[in-house]
Amino acid sequence: MRYYKPIEIARELGISTSALRHYEAWGVVPAPERSASGYRQYTHVHFAYFRCLRVLFAGFGVTVACEAIRHVSGGKLDAALWLIGREQANLQEERLAADQTIALLSDPQLPIAPSRKVKARMTIGEAAELTDVRTSAIRHWEHEGLIVPDRDPENGYRLFTPTHIRQILLIRTLRRTVYFLDKMKELVRVLEHQNVEQARRVAEDALRRINERNRRQFEGVHELVALIRLLELS
Repeated sequence: MRYYKPIEIARELGISTSALRHYEAWGVVPAPERSASGYRQYTHVHFAYFRCLRVLFAGFGVTVACEAIRHVSGGKLDAALWLIGREQANLQEERLAADQTIALLSDPQLPIAPSRKVKARMTIGEAAELTDVRTSAIRHWEHEGLIVPDRDPENGYRLFTPTHIRQILLIRTLRRTVYFLDKMKELVRVLEHQNVEQARRVAEDALRRINERNRRQFEGVHELVALIRLLELS
């Protein structure tokens, strides 16, 4: 059996040998045997684990990737596959949200909800239902200064206009991208002045990032299936 030196795997994957040791410490890669002199002896199975992890990181993030690999290591094939499937379904929801946001920003006259009558002033519950966003998320975005709803002068309750709805949809599209809070505030504010072109371009950029993550996810699934077959779990 051929053994790989840590530096060989690290160079192949473009990472450091310390990263390999971290993955071992996290319990997501089987502990290798040691040579008589104490050096790690990685096999082709270890190599497959490391390669799969790296590709999964790009599409699913560290937490999900590690959880999926732990399921695989424990022989829980279905648990790993359902976890990955859930994340892909979530990404599909993000894409649909981005498509809706871009459509609304491309045509400000387009109805926000074609099958429903959108009122001039809405409660937070109505805004949440209309945008498919939790009220707690809307309150959090308000706390962060991303959105500033009107207030009922009599009771102080939040009131949301169609412009606020478009802002919420834009935030929903951007919240998992790399945009910093201050940049998001700037982009959301342009909608208050009906300057939708910049916001539309940003939403389109977010969609491109979603599409890129989708491709990375399929690459991760490919490596995961290869690892499963190598371990003879399927």
